[in-house]
Amino acid sequence: MKFVFQDVALQGLLVVVPEHESRFEDEMENYDFPIKNSQKLQRVMGFDRHRVVKSDTCASDLAYHGLQTLIQRGQLRPEEIDGLVFVSETPDYFMPPTSNVLQGKLQLDEDTWCIDINQGCAGFVVGLMQCFMMLQQDGVEQVVLINADTLTRTCSPQDRNAYPLMGDAASIALVTRADRGPVHAHLKMDGTQHQAIMIPAGGFRLPKTADTAKPVKTDDNNVRSLDDYHMDGIAVFNFAQTRIPPLIDELLASAGTTKEAVDWYMFHQPNRFMLEKLADQMGVPRDKMPNQVVERYGNNSSATVPTAMVDTLASRLTTEPFTMCLCGFGVGLTWAAMLLEVGPLAFCEMIDFVE
Repeated sequence: MKFVFQDVALQGLLVVVPEHESRFEDEMENYDFPIKNSQKLQRVMGFDRHRVVKSDTCASDLAYHGLQTLIQRGQLRPEEIDGLVFVSETPDYFMPPTSNVLQGKLQLDEDTWCIDINQGCAGFVVGLMQCFMMLQQDGVEQVVLINADTLTRTCSPQDRNAYPLMGDAASIALVTRADRGPVHAHLKMDGTQHQAIMIPAGGFRLPKTADTAKPVKTDDNNVRSLDDYHMDGIAVFNFAQTRIPPLIDELLASAGTTKEAVDWYMFHQPNRFMLEKLADQMGVPRDKMPNQVVERYGNNSSATVPTAMVDTLASRLTTEPFTMCLCGFGVGLTWAAMLLEVGPLAFCEMIDFVE
């Protein structure tokens, strides 16, 4: 599906990461693999360290800390917030929506439009699309997009395929009306491959029980239960390499531009290896597609795109405009891309959450 939005813009960006940092070299003994084998994987995939919350910290805690920081600084005014869009795979509750919880904690106006979106790796682009659609309505001037996950809480610490990759974070994006040119976006979904990335137990299809919580050694020598996050790495790699390049080609063709005209390709960050191969497959310079998020913070789901933007450009985004191609792909399976001008922003920063 193709979308075009007018007179909307990203105006500010804040990323919140847990203060606690865990290193892959300290976790190697948790895995049933030779140390040399894990070290080789580390070099190829770009594993190094990731930010991890404590066991009782929720996605909304990271988000609330970021929102309160912006409010205290005067960079966000509660009375001017017309909508809250909360994108997460790890909400506080089955019900109520976490966006409503945050609206209550912030004491926002009862007219504030709150909505939760259950999305993962493509969630920043999907969330921006929702915000832009809200801004098409008269009376809606400013929407806050929150992307937050605590995925390390869903992973078995003995699963080398998942745990060292994952990180926890929240991003706060201020989205407003603005006198800007068109924003182009493309979105695709393929539910026939939904099992490639999933947590099998915990919903009503397969409720959590003592049996689903039992750790089991898998065929690939990892240990996890049905309650834990699972990804078919080969299937996801093949999906990204075959579906993302044509998506970007279609997006740029719709916008009437070229790959060379794009300053930055800010993509979801599954690991360094996948992004290097994807850049090569697309025929774009690797240095235009940052790939350092997993080795510095971990794969923090839908917050990887804003994390890459802040970590790569930081204060430059408060003084310069850039043409960016944003792209997310993963759970669902869902893949989405957006072409827009970003900057100068009112704020662009990363802060720690101290537990």
